[in-house]
Amino acid sequence: MDAQLQKLIDKLDTLDFSDMYENDFLLTWDKSKDDLEAVIAVANALRNLRERNISPRIFDSGLGISIFRDNSTRTRFSFASACNMLGLTVQDLDEKKSQIAHGETVRETATMVSFMADVIGVRDDMYIGEGHKYQKEVIASVDESYKDGILNQKPTLVSLQCDIDHPTQSMADLLYIADQFGGVENLKGKKIAMSWAYSPSYAKPLSVPQAIIGLMTRFGMDVVLAHPEGYDVMPEVEDVARKNAQESGGTFTKTNDMAEAFKDADIVIPKSWAPFVGMEERTKLYAAGDFDGIDALEQKLLEQNKQHMDWVTTPELMATTNNAIYMHPLPADIEGVSCEHGEVTNDVFEAHRVGMYKEASYKPYAIAAMIFLAKCKDPQATLRALDAADKPRLFQEK
Repeated sequence: MDAQLQKLIDKLDTLDFSDMYENDFLLTWDKSKDDLEAVIAVANALRNLRERNISPRIFDSGLGISIFRDNSTRTRFSFASACNMLGLTVQDLDEKKSQIAHGETVRETATMVSFMADVIGVRDDMYIGEGHKYQKEVIASVDESYKDGILNQKPTLVSLQCDIDHPTQSMADLLYIADQFGGVENLKGKKIAMSWAYSPSYAKPLSVPQAIIGLMTRFGMDVVLAHPEGYDVMPEVEDVARKNAQESGGTFTKTNDMAEAFKDADIVIPKSWAPFVGMEERTKLYAAGDFDGIDALEQKLLEQNKQHMDWVTTPELMATTNNAIYMHPLPADIEGVSCEHGEVTNDVFEAHRVGMYKEASYKPYAIAAMIFLAKCKDPQATLRALDAADKPRLFQEK
């Protein structure tokens, strides 16, 4: 057996991640630290197999259902790649082409798409108080149909982003960071700045910064959340970050000064997001069908953003860091490229572009690991069997 793969299997032997089996993946802070480390180990194991041209397929048939209620490039293709890598065919549910417009309920839709489904990936991040709630409703619906004997298997739901958390993004980021620093055990004491940055758009989700502060505090990092006054994230997620930091020996601090957050940082993630209060108001306006109110809110929040156009990542700001890794979930608002004024200058973006693309490359493996652990009762034995099996190779040898 390959030595690196054996090392990853040995790591799994030290962890208790039994709750991952036949379970869903919604919020990282609802998972144990062993669960998260198991995702890291399996993601690296699957990557090891693929890079050695060994098929990691554990399914001969079945569907991976994707439900994207917001636009997506990286996460959409990462989910499709993860499902295909494990042997599932992906079917995207286009709600505009379904019977939802004719009154079909969530319970009915979830059951009808799940007859041969092993996993459902859902992205629903647009409205505060709605995305996570919708994902839980899908889970309850397929659980009920499984117990009623309608479904012969219970699909696993993987959150591809909700209004609270973006677990596949933050886990991919963790995989990338751990690789850069030689393992998660080396992250303790590293300073990571999760900073707001200016954007000419107004409704970017809060789930990215919340995902970062909710996950990186689990690993003893010194996590700094920076934003102008009025751009707070959900207070309950801040409470999660404080609790995690206390338990891990790390720290969680807040500042209204971008320069303070960047000073001596090892990792920086400057990313725009909308004010929590504004997004709460937006959800209420949509529920009431008040589209004039929505237009007025948009203009108000855009003007609020313009008060902080100096929150931009520049070479000068990067020079104050500890030679930091610049990260972004993409797409970034690049000054002079995608917008006149934005989150980052083009020279900073180009200097770190290769790293950010590599960061994104970990997401299919993070998602595949979540599915793998939910479907394999004995992941270590399955990995050994995959490595040993005389299976078709993934691609033709050069």
